[in-house]
Amino acid sequence: MKPLVSVVIPSYNPSPKVLSRVLNSLKSQSFSPKKWELIIVNNASTRWPEECLFLNKEIDNLSIIYEPQPGATYARQRGLKAAKGDISILVDDDNILSHNYLLRAVALLAANPSVGALGGRINLEFSQEPPRWIEEFYGILGSWDHGDTFLVSNGLCPLGSSTKQYPYFAPLTAGLVVRRPTWEAWLTHLDLHPVMPDRCQGALSSGGDNDAILTMMESGWEVAYSPELSLTNYVPSFRLAPTYLAKLNYECRLGFIRALRRHDACPWPLIPLWTLPIRVVKSWIYTQGWKAPENYIRWRGKVGTYRGLVCSDKPTP
Repeated sequence: MKPLVSVVIPSYNPSPKVLSRVLNSLKSQSFSPKKWELIIVNNASTRWPEECLFLNKEIDNLSIIYEPQPGATYARQRGLKAAKGDISILVDDDNILSHNYLLRAVALLAANPSVGALGGRINLEFSQEPPRWIEEFYGILGSWDHGDTFLVSNGLCPLGSSTKQYPYFAPLTAGLVVRRPTWEAWLTHLDLHPVMPDRCQGALSSGGDNDAILTMMESGWEVAYSPELSLTNYVPSFRLAPTYLAKLNYECRLGFIRALRRHDACPWPLIPLWTLPIRVVKSWIYTQGWKAPENYIRWRGKVGTYRGLVCSDKPTP
């Protein structure tokens, strides 16, 4: 029997303990196990859990495939090409889904035929209590909450606008629910264009998520946010280090700008290269980057934005 839903998990050196929780959340889904398959993509891992971890979960239609090219986008691409369902759900190896995630995802797409991709509320669970100042940076750690109302885009160029506008509530790839025509449009795009730098191994480069959403919308589909969907993103202690957050903030801002530029959707004016050092110094003073960890992280984010807006940097075609 052909599955209706394909759950795709790209994974690089996963924590067996956390991955076990991810698989438990899938095993306990209210959606019939006969209606979905699970595809785990080993993305060039140097450490991989023992086979018993997967066998103990007793999940029907489980397959583990290998993608040698490091990078989250390459792993998702490999998983989606193997997917048999008409709907795919992208789940990271640290995402614990609510028990009715699959059931609600299918119902929401059925009720909204113009929506090709949707996501929901993402909560954070920390391995240790974080300092309060980190709340400002929950967004770059994967937190996503746009309230209790269903939100849907109105085209990449909304009525009355002559420019492309990236929806502020556009879903992340963590927990992303996509129809087959939508992800096939993205796969075609990836076959024709270089893959944007994306997180791989120890790198924190970003932009692949935004490139995916923009490509899906350019193919004619809407994207949506639904509070009915929720998952928990596990945050290990090393991701709370100021040096990590500073690098992450820089890469997220830079990747987002470059994705927007790639699709001619950047709302900010480009800047000459010669102004970059001046802007970097001014923003250091403005943010008081020397004062506290949060100030330094803010400054690195501004530098990433400026770097992305340099007009001599050609966006990835």
